[in-house]
Amino acid sequence: MLAPEELDAVVRAAQTGDENAFRQLYRLQQPVLLRYLRVLVDEDAEDVASEAWLQIARDLHSFRGDGDGFRGWTATIARHRAMDLLRAQRRRPQPAGPADEYLKEIRADDDTADRALELVTTDAALALIATLPQEMAEAVMLRVVVGLDAKSTGKILGRRPGAVRTAAYRGLRLLAQRAAVTHFPVPALKEMR
Repeated sequence: MLAPEELDAVVRAAQTGDENAFRQLYRLQQPVLLRYLRVLVDEDAEDVASEAWLQIARDLHSFRGDGDGFRGWTATIARHRAMDLLRAQRRRPQPAGPADEYLKEIRADDDTADRALELVTTDAALALIATLPQEMAEAVMLRVVVGLDAKSTGKILGRRPGAVRTAAYRGLRLLAQRAAVTHFPVPALKEMR
């Protein structure tokens, strides 16, 4: 994780065409966006993230703001692409694919057992968050996983910061209750960030 002033400098460098800086931004933001998108669009998260990154790369030169603003901006773009997909799916429903493809992401150089457990735990936490009403799920993902403040999250969701704080609080409280019922380890929710 970069300090705020370091992130600001990396964003500025990427805006001037520095490929290494853009690569660094991608590596910092992509895992967070995928987790957020997985709650919104499930198995289509990678496709939506790819579309979002195309727009981010195309429009980066016009972005105005600091590192925190960049994180919010990328989350906004990803959310818009996800909403586009959801609208298209409502017009033309498509059958869902296999739900348990956890082990596809395991690389040969990883400790397979640890990596599999990590993927299952993360996927289980995301699946638990996805059971929340959409307003709460998005507030929790943007506040806890993406790490945005209430004001930035409110801009993305079109809500006041107080409403965002309330939705995130209620969502986390509901998650704690559901985790207790399902015996899901609550610390895994905290480790997602």
